[in-house]
Amino acid sequence: MDIRLHYLEKGKGTPLLLLHGNGENADYFEHQISFFSEKYHVYALDTRGHGKSPRGEAPFTLEQFALDLEAFMDEKGLEQADILGFSDGANIALLFALRHPRRVGRLILNGANLFPKGVKNSVQLPIVMGYLMVSLIALFSKKAVPNKEMLGLMVTQPHIDPEELLSLQMPVLVIAGTRDMIRLSHTQLIARSIPGSKLVILEGDHFIASRKWEAFNKSVDAFLLETENRIQPQN
Repeated sequence: MDIRLHYLEKGKGTPLLLLHGNGENADYFEHQISFFSEKYHVYALDTRGHGKSPRGEAPFTLEQFALDLEAFMDEKGLEQADILGFSDGANIALLFALRHPRRVGRLILNGANLFPKGVKNSVQLPIVMGYLMVSLIALFSKKAVPNKEMLGLMVTQPHIDPEELLSLQMPVLVIAGTRDMIRLSHTQLIARSIPGSKLVILEGDHFIASRKWEAFNKSVDAFLLETENRIQPQN
């Protein structure tokens, strides 16, 4: 990997990796770090080009971020870990789980989407307009390139076939808010496509892990407790 990811680390026990959303950093998970570090060895990562992690020269794509996650786990000697991803972080976690299923003990997908149309039009259309505008500005100003890349993640990615999800065998929690920016039907599609997954819809918007953290943590904790004996072998 051409860079080293910045991360926050706390606790001991089973590794639990936290992956934030677009334009954010590991601090988004402050309530999860303090709560889950009582039972787990928590790593909250800054994705490439986010927070304190450098941009590097590699492509700025979700697929590359999944490769970065693989490199991070290799660097830390983590053969397997539980992964909780939010928004783009959930998409990264999903891509990683599809490529390396044996390295994921349990998977928590918060506000994931399989393709851009999974986002509600009321949210996606302004993002698309902003992306087109900043793309034009980026032709004349390099300062606009980071913003173009960030918005581009939401406009052009991901592209995951729901049928791919049938291959996932690890315990999976799909969790979202009642007023999420992801269409409810899309969240239900994700849960329905993953064999044996659990679907939880909490009162709140896209940012339930931050704004409704007590209910969110309770749901995730319950899922982790009830699946302790279902973690798949690494080999």
